[in-house]
Amino acid sequence: MKIVSIRDGFEQAFWNHVNRDPFDYHFFILDWRENREKTEILLATEGEKIEGAMLVYSDYIVQLRGNVEIVERLFEYVNLERIELEAPLNCEQIITKKYKPQIKHELVLMWLKRGDENIQIKHKPVQLGIEDAADVAKVMRSADPEWWGDVTAEEQSSKWEKVFWLGIRHGRNLVSVGNTRFKDFGSNIGVIATDERYRNMGYATSIVSALVQEIQKRSSTPLIHVIGNNAPAIRVYSRVGFKPYQHYVLMRAQRIKN
Repeated sequence: MKIVSIRDGFEQAFWNHVNRDPFDYHFFILDWRENREKTEILLATEGEKIEGAMLVYSDYIVQLRGNVEIVERLFEYVNLERIELEAPLNCEQIITKKYKPQIKHELVLMWLKRGDENIQIKHKPVQLGIEDAADVAKVMRSADPEWWGDVTAEEQSSKWEKVFWLGIRHGRNLVSVGNTRFKDFGSNIGVIATDERYRNMGYATSIVSALVQEIQKRSSTPLIHVIGNNAPAIRVYSRVGFKPYQHYVLMRAQRIKN
């Protein structure tokens, strides 16, 4: 087995490989298309066949694909001080040999096949603008302080043009939000967040349903990633028509000092 860089004449082989399963390789495709200068991709090859791959984005985000042996080989090339990592579930022990998790979850990728959608919009969402960035960040921090506790208005504003946001207000207050990026190979719903004081009122179901409608106008398949033990969120997504597609380990971790 050889480990090679996509930049060393292997780009066509990369595309041939990831296009067989663009949902599993969603962020590989997205980052290589749109942020090539911040993206490194290593490929595990056996002859002319690609057996697995690793994405490193912005010197922080790491994604791994392949069996245990392949992931172990690829992970030898990771020497960052801190990482946000997604890898096959059975590869967790490989990661924790080098990195100590601060946050760790099972992550479920869900997809919605056209024709299976069950649109339920009890509260009509509206499209949000960049002037809503501070309120969006506030809702995200309230919804999940562990994962989004450091989210800022400036961070959201900086990438607003690439993202489509919907929100629901209760009176003047923004209380539920969701977003996606429209892509031909599958549009991932990246954020669904509802202020904890306004849950169980149908807001998230309405946001997800409306995003599915918008996605289906523009691309083939809605995707969504959800923490595996978040039963209320999984119920919402399943109600709208999403089904599990793949499972990963997700963690934020610091390099173990020798």
